[in-house]
Amino acid sequence: MISLTEIILISAGLCFDTFAVSLSSGICMPPVKRSVFFRIIFILGTVQALFALTGWATGLSLQSLLQKVDHWIAFGMLSYIGIKMVVESLRVKENEKCTDLRRLTVLFTVAVATSIDAVAVGISAAMLDISTQKISVLFLTTFIFTTLSSAVGIRWGRRIAPGLGKRAEMAGGIILIVIGMKILIEHLEYLS
Repeated sequence: MISLTEIILISAGLCFDTFAVSLSSGICMPPVKRSVFFRIIFILGTVQALFALTGWATGLSLQSLLQKVDHWIAFGMLSYIGIKMVVESLRVKENEKCTDLRRLTVLFTVAVATSIDAVAVGISAAMLDISTQKISVLFLTTFIFTTLSSAVGIRWGRRIAPGLGKRAEMAGGIILIVIGMKILIEHLEYLS
């Protein structure tokens, strides 16, 4: 069974994509009004948390069908997301354009793009039969971590080295891979 600490670590791991995008936007966007700043971070946090919840609800409907392989699904999804984040963090992007999060269409596109991984995490949580209480923690901590990481990225983008976003994304990916491996190992030991 997955612990509360692991739930919190998963939530933290999910926010690194958003942090990387927010950091790169903070580097190149002009200063924003306080109301715009709060709208940006609220939308990024809410979409990420809702996608995790949507994934969990979807996973619950599939749970009885996939019960025998649920640990493999959780391992596969978390590892895939983690590896993807690590690979993205290693890619050098030349002439990367500024992502202007002040525009609502751009903001929602970024929010969805950085939150797709949260759906897979939510499905994994359902496969692991995580309690409603722990899902509430996943939802809340995902919202908090994503909101805070986007706030830090936007506000401090100009002051923080641009390479930090890539390192943070790599750290998030490694966290998800390690938790996925732990879930698989524990379940395989349980079956032995």
